Amino acid sequence: MGASLSIRSLGRQYGHSAKGLALAGEYSLAILVLLMLAAWRDIATRTIPDAISFMIVVGGTLTRIINGPSALALSAGTALALFVVLLLAHARGYIGGGDVKIMTALAVGLSPVDSYRFVVATAVAGGLLAVVYIVLSHKTRNMRGTKRTSLLGRIAEVEFWRIRRHGPLPYGVAIAAGGAFVLLHPGSF
Repeated sequence: MGASLSIRSLGRQYGHSAKGLALAGEYSLAILVLLMLAAWRDIATRTIPDAISFMIVVGGTLTRIINGPSALALSAGTALALFVVLLLAHARGYIGGGDVKIMTALAVGLSPVDSYRFVVATAVAGGLLAVVYIVLSHKTRNMRGTKRTSLLGRIAEVEFWRIRRHGPLPYGVAIAAGGAFVLLHPGSF
């Protein structure tokens, strides 16, 4: 009973029903799992499966419909604007196609303000990821010839190999971090 009372009071405070808040919590958990899968696949193969983006957009659409048709329309408009900007970046080779799809899909399930927060958090996470890769590129010169047997060691070995060949960053990791930040810290910064 205490949990439902707090959900109801939060619902009144933020203008959402208890059912809508519960669904938003379930949506956030499912999206976090999908974002982790996308990040893992991006690290492993430098691709993000379309099925993950599809599941995120379906879940986001259903969640925004509960908030009303105008909420869905605002989110869809924001996602479309983000898609256009990201498509231009993709055309210039700055970002991968899977990254464009998953960022746009996540924006469908977020309010316009949360989409903005998501883009900023993703950019910060991407900058940190780039710094890590720059530092690692200097470390790889000293690590050639060492064999690693653990899973993390083998992943590190493959990443070092990609870094030496100037491969792309697994930007899905930054996208997952940005999405997780927004979903886990609603209304911050």
